[in-house]
Amino acid sequence: MASHEIDYKIFGDDIQFVEIELDPRETVIAEAGTMVYMEQGISFEVKMGDGSQPNQSTMGKLLQAGSRLLTGESLFITHFTNNGQVKSHVAFAAPYPGTIIPIDLRQIRNNNLIVQKDGFLCAAFGTKLTITLNQKIGAGLLGGEGFIMQKVEGDGKAFIHAGGTVIERQLNNETLRIDTGCIVAYEPQLDFDIETSGSLKSMIFGGEGMFLATIRGTGKVWLQSMPIRKLVRALSPFGGNRGKEAGSVLGGIFAR
Repeated sequence: MASHEIDYKIFGDDIQFVEIELDPRETVIAEAGTMVYMEQGISFEVKMGDGSQPNQSTMGKLLQAGSRLLTGESLFITHFTNNGQVKSHVAFAAPYPGTIIPIDLRQIRNNNLIVQKDGFLCAAFGTKLTITLNQKIGAGLLGGEGFIMQKVEGDGKAFIHAGGTVIERQLNNETLRIDTGCIVAYEPQLDFDIETSGSLKSMIFGGEGMFLATIRGTGKVWLQSMPIRKLVRALSPFGGNRGKEAGSVLGGIFAR
């Protein structure tokens, strides 16, 4: 189905929120618990599924909702609809300091994007949210992103949140080596893998960790300067949450 055409404004610098403008009968979907405020005329409803498939069976909705649990997200998605007669606004904020990235999926190859498992914030109604599995065992076992990531698909606007500052890189048949936790999103035609960071001495004493992610090919990739796991370790180096966002099977062992 075609996505709703929404307008937006992003406010703030280090701790941002996005304000969505909805025409009458327009809807935006969002992760549970991200709403900051909503104006008169807007109502919300918690649903299983993103609503992109109106005729989806109950079993299909259950499977879609269950797959979200694998990414660590809520079982439900919140739908905010403007039931009034005039334009109205609803705002959403990321769960930790960083940057909100607005992405027009019409400008993305094949209209879909691979996103880190906790990166989705909100999107125009009609956007489809699914999980995708990393086919390479090395990337799944050792990479900060793990086997399971999110796929965001549609022809409208979607909003992704990331830690710290975000940079968008366009690769043209190139290879980029990246800290495993710094990848926010990438176009699916790019090849994502994991490789060792160098010699044994470099891996042990270099301070860059034992493994690096590699992105190869032609397409866009978005990177974050401060993954949440780094922020947690900086604030509480000996706390029980120091391995947060280490999405790999062995992430807690190899996280810096």
